[in-house]
Amino acid sequence: MVAEPASATPGSDEYFRRITEATKSFHERNVAAVFLVHGTFAGDDSFGLLTELERHVPRLAKHLQRTRKGVFDLFAQETGNYTRRFEREIERAVNQQRNSKRTIPIRRFSWSGLNNHIARADGAVRLLVELAKHAEENPAALDHPLPPRVQVWGHSHGGNVMALIANLLAADEDMRQEFFTHSRRFCQSWLSRKINLQSWHEAQKVLRNDKHPLRRLQIDYVTFGTPLRYAWPEEANDRLVSFVNHRPKVTPLKQPGCDHLGPQKFRPWQLITGAAGDYVQQIGIAGSNIPAFPSVRAMLADWSLGRYLEAELKREFLLSRIHHGRRVAESGTTLLIDYHDQGLAPWRHILGHGTYTRRRWLPFHCEEVSRTLYS
Repeated sequence: MVAEPASATPGSDEYFRRITEATKSFHERNVAAVFLVHGTFAGDDSFGLLTELERHVPRLAKHLQRTRKGVFDLFAQETGNYTRRFEREIERAVNQQRNSKRTIPIRRFSWSGLNNHIARADGAVRLLVELAKHAEENPAALDHPLPPRVQVWGHSHGGNVMALIANLLAADEDMRQEFFTHSRRFCQSWLSRKINLQSWHEAQKVLRNDKHPLRRLQIDYVTFGTPLRYAWPEEANDRLVSFVNHRPKVTPLKQPGCDHLGPQKFRPWQLITGAAGDYVQQIGIAGSNIPAFPSVRAMLADWSLGRYLEAELKREFLLSRIHHGRRVAESGTTLLIDYHDQGLAPWRHILGHGTYTRRRWLPFHCEEVSRTLYS
């Protein structure tokens, strides 16, 4: 579906009114929280070093991770990044005219942001634990005629972190164990073979417990510019909406010889200006990982997990793979949006990939999420 966006000036009366109106359905449908998940390179551990430190000095590692994320937020602001202001403004508007005493909290979730399988798997495990804690600590949502829901918004590969969560929750015990077996070199100690990353231990406990409060949550997935990487389970099909920056006037939706949507060629000038939409969404296609380093355990786990997650992926040069150019996922609803964000400053629009998290589009996104998931 192609939709025409309408922006609003952040902080204006219209801005807050539109968000408040659009999110009334969040309260009606018993949304208990909204989590915001950033994408690649916007995280708290650019090189994987702090994750290694966490095994030995967890408190120091957490402090350094928060510091690193704070520095990134300072420079990136809202270009391809969820800011604290974004978090505060949506929370204020969502709860401005609520009809119940229960508020809907908005939470930013941070993961390493590295561009490989094991980093996204680690992000999925950590987010799963956060969702489980929220389910345990907020029983009020259970006192509603409708089952409690949680929305998770993911930018870029943050959406693929969510895809892994959806698959873990939908899988049976044997399939889940296969996932953890391929990841064991990352989360286990070399000598004792015990799990030395607490979040991985907690996630396995939660997934084994069929009566855990997390199992009562319905998770709605909202992705922004997420590269088509991992398949979504059938159970998530009606609870998934994807926003993709696309300009059909520049690049036709269907090109000769193609049965999928999106640009097929990388013309340098169009690439620099973001003329045809989100090029990073196309570049991040399956097979475009950056090797996990400098940890040997991360490299081994990433290789093993890649063989498992992309077992059917044919060997192909990256440039050839990129030219497949798919825009639309096979699952859920995809909205192709012309954000009119092109320009001569690629660091401003990040090749068409940085516009989704700008606050001026927040009312439009809330309206489309409400319409698509709750109408």
